[in-house]
Amino acid sequence: MPFIRKKELSTDETKGIDVILNTIDWFENINKTYNLLMVLQPTCPLRVQEDIDKAIELLFLKKARAIISVCEVDHHPYWANTLPKDGCMKDFLKPEIINKNRQELPNYYRLNGSIYLVYCDYIKRHKSFYGGNTFAYAMPQERSIDIDSEMDFKIAEMFLKHEVLKEKNYF
Repeated sequence: MPFIRKKELSTDETKGIDVILNTIDWFENINKTYNLLMVLQPTCPLRVQEDIDKAIELLFLKKARAIISVCEVDHHPYWANTLPKDGCMKDFLKPEIINKNRQELPNYYRLNGSIYLVYCDYIKRHKSFYGGNTFAYAMPQERSIDIDSEMDFKIAEMFLKHEVLKEKNYF
């Protein structure tokens, strides 16, 4: 019988880590064990074989236990904050970054949802991909679209239709 996710792990509130741990347990229960697990979310359709290969190479190069793909952020987090009810921006920015150019700020990265690579024993022990021996694989922004909204879908579609990725020899 093929693996089928448990009903209680098939809700909108289900955490991905719970599904992954359940999947590893299911395989172990039928005496199939694996050293490595890679999650390639279908909402990230612009990753290419090169990204997968480089993530695997990085795992061995760094002697890492996990690799997670990231990309640079579009909008620097130093220029973001919460607003009080009255909308006053008095303390919106930290004083040390007022009047700084983007190029003067440190690079920030975000999870892009494209590649999660981990040793099974590591994720079982930490109950997470994150730990002291987890490293980032930085991907280009144009391959880091994570489709969570209709706008994300349209952006990914535009990249594919206008052959932006083909021009860069990704496809």
